[in-house]
Amino acid sequence: MKFFSTRRLVFVIIGIVVTVALLTGSVLVRNRRATPPAIQQFGNDVAGVVARVVNWPVAVTHGGYDSVAQLLDTYQENTQLRAKVDDLAQEKVRAQVLESENKALKNQLNLNETLTDYSLINATVISRAPSAWLSQLIINAGRNAGIKKDMPVVSGKGLIGRISEVDRTTSKVELLSDDSGSANRFAIQITNKKGEAMYGIVSGYSRNANRLIVGQVTSNIKLHKGDQVLTSGLGGITPKGLYVGEVDSVHNDASGLSKSVYIKPATDFGNINFVSVAIEK
Repeated sequence: MKFFSTRRLVFVIIGIVVTVALLTGSVLVRNRRATPPAIQQFGNDVAGVVARVVNWPVAVTHGGYDSVAQLLDTYQENTQLRAKVDDLAQEKVRAQVLESENKALKNQLNLNETLTDYSLINATVISRAPSAWLSQLIINAGRNAGIKKDMPVVSGKGLIGRISEVDRTTSKVELLSDDSGSANRFAIQITNKKGEAMYGIVSGYSRNANRLIVGQVTSNIKLHKGDQVLTSGLGGITPKGLYVGEVDSVHNDASGLSKSVYIKPATDFGNINFVSVAIEK
């Protein structure tokens, strides 16, 4: 019995010595060799393959999730950018409209500063028939605003016509560019560089040349291009001093006894959005 116990103790000691020797040898071999032993390499390779097999579905799932998340983020960003582009386009159009309106209103304000002998009722053009584009227009002011028939109407830099019909909230404006025979005419005066004044009546309009015509002029006063044309106030309907335009050219009539004066209008009759009705003080 004692013999077997001693023998067992010897085996345990030998096992410990062998284990320590193997560990020491493994360390020495690992330190001396650039690569681990073959059995260790085999174990490492097996562990690597298993890890890749296990990790592949996880990596694919994670990568797919990232791709979907990126696509969703990109879609949201593109949607926001398109909305911003649309907003910018709308703002650009709005800015252009406001700029145009401000420019027109500024022209009206400049006009207000020059018409010191008149009070003005401002209005907006609300209707203009294509068939009568250069003949008449409708504004959003009428009897309720103090508008009366035959009052002169100005826009931009000068006179454009007169009130021909008045309703409670709207009025019709007969334009200077109305070339019909029934159109009312304005009495004007033209002052040359020497201060000499010539009087006449706007008797027509040339659509091709965009010029007002003062016909049957018999005065010998010399006129030149650029001489100012104003309303004369003769007749008692239209106030004196409203700016009409400037002399463009003078042509002798066929008979040689009179001449016609062509006037460049102060305002573009084809582009009128805001007007002011002039009331003499």
